[in-house]
Amino acid sequence: MYHRQLATSPTAETPPPSLVASLVERSPSCLQPYLRLTRVDRPIGSWLLYWPCAWSIALAGESGCLPDVRLLCLFGVGAFLMRGGGCIVNDLWDSDVDGKVARTATRPLASGQISKEIAILLVGLHGLAALPILLSLNTYSVWLGVASIVPVLIYPYMKRITNWPQLCLGIVFNWGAMLGYSAVRGYCDWSVVFPLYFGCICWTMIYDTVYGHQDKEDDALLGLKSTSLLFGSKTKPILSAFLFTMLSSLIVSGIQSQQTWPYYAATLISASLLSKQIYSVNLDNRQECGQMFRDSWGLGLLMFTGLIISTLLKHPAEEEKTERVAFDTPSV
Repeated sequence: MYHRQLATSPTAETPPPSLVASLVERSPSCLQPYLRLTRVDRPIGSWLLYWPCAWSIALAGESGCLPDVRLLCLFGVGAFLMRGGGCIVNDLWDSDVDGKVARTATRPLASGQISKEIAILLVGLHGLAALPILLSLNTYSVWLGVASIVPVLIYPYMKRITNWPQLCLGIVFNWGAMLGYSAVRGYCDWSVVFPLYFGCICWTMIYDTVYGHQDKEDDALLGLKSTSLLFGSKTKPILSAFLFTMLSSLIVSGIQSQQTWPYYAATLISASLLSKQIYSVNLDNRQECGQMFRDSWGLGLLMFTGLIISTLLKHPAEEEKTERVAFDTPSV
């Protein structure tokens, strides 16, 4: 009876009203299950995967110049493909529980619209489509990208063995904060990249913990773990601590890369907006939790805009102060 109640719940997963969701609804019926399997109708996940890439590309850009448009486009396509493949991997891992959770019961694998064999084939096709993008980057970036494969594959299993699957997601989802920088520079200046990466992980902890509150009742009954359940009634103060850490990390990254005032303005405004969201969101209201997650798109755009303007205002002489060459061996 429990399974049947969850599967027929009126809160079962339905696409939020959007232009993309409407286009998916109007597409041929034979394609719709595949588009929903890769969450084409829910583009926010692709954007959240893309923004750390875009931030780091802008952060690594040459002073006084716009970020590399070619790399921004390549990483945009790559984010779309990798997010789609990651969603399929996630649904394959969760095919035994998605049908028992109200929000995910209608997903194509859980509802039997697509077989596991076809889903595995689609994962391979997404990987093959993304491979030329990775191979077009420098050697350092190629190996850095390859290193992300293992955490990507094991992340969906984390909710079964740890209370911190959102942290695991943050590690995976923000890999682009390193990869974008190395794609521009050919190396990672860790004094700049690590605080950016860590700040992005804290951001993921915030939006995905709130997102996870949509499923907390079902997850508890199914024995699945999450920071939403772990933090419980202390979620808001804990997320406020993550917000402070995120803000501090992004400021450190800005200082280390000699950013100008628009970057810090965007960072402070983003932190203020996120603080307001944390304070006002009703964690027992699924619609509000989902809306806060979707609103994260705007924060990503705000930070990206601040980075672009900041870099345009930087004087080329400042670049010389921070330019470093990786693996530089002193001559004897």
